[in-house]
Amino acid sequence: MKLLLSSIAIFAIIYLLAMSLLYAFQRTLLFPDVDDVIGVDREIIVFTNNEVELHGWVLNQGKQQAIVYFGGNAEKISHNIDLFETGLSEYSIYLVDYRGYGKSESKPTEAGLFSDALFIYDQIKPKHTSISVIGRSLGSGVAVYLAAKRRIKKLVLLTPYDSIAEVAQSHYPFFPTRYLVRDKFESINYAQAINSPTLVIAAEFDSVVPNRHTEKLLTELANSDVVFQMVSNVTHGNIDESKEYRTALIDFFHTH
Repeated sequence: MKLLLSSIAIFAIIYLLAMSLLYAFQRTLLFPDVDDVIGVDREIIVFTNNEVELHGWVLNQGKQQAIVYFGGNAEKISHNIDLFETGLSEYSIYLVDYRGYGKSESKPTEAGLFSDALFIYDQIKPKHTSISVIGRSLGSGVAVYLAAKRRIKKLVLLTPYDSIAEVAQSHYPFFPTRYLVRDKFESINYAQAINSPTLVIAAEFDSVVPNRHTEKLLTELANSDVVFQMVSNVTHGNIDESKEYRTALIDFFHTH
């Protein structure tokens, strides 16, 4: 009996320690360090939101219509330059690193990223007749929030989720993860406020954002004209290399 109780006590201690580490390091997992990219020969743009400098690039400057891109949690957003510059040449495109990423200052949090998204929109709106938004993975949560709070012409969500808290629960099912997550990015709570034409793109073999989380978000986009594209034979990490993804993205902006 004593051995059983001792085993239970040891298991409980290990469990609580693991849960404490998961809680303590969650922002390191969600927001990994993304170094500055050197040698990008494009126009640099800097926004200052509440004394926090956000650095990035603007492509095709001076166009009437604009697109703002919000990247994945470990993405170097400059990798999109060639595709956006050639495939979406009639749009000015803003690629801005999240706070804490690249040269951008401060540390990333859900509240900080949401605030920065609103600020960037408000700063560029006077320059353009319309603003559209693309959000990938983590950035889909920022894009959904912005589209719910501001007037967006078109919205693209690449491998989006219902909630980061629910996705985390899927990855760590033996812990009460959804209650431990501080940056929840609950897109499902903002989805019904969106009425922009929306393209949702999912990866067939997505193990990072399992497709059921995308499907739950889709059910809540009831007030949007939604186009759904499942890209075959790709994963969460390589979907942007797919011709199917690139064609769906460009066609949506050209014809929808």
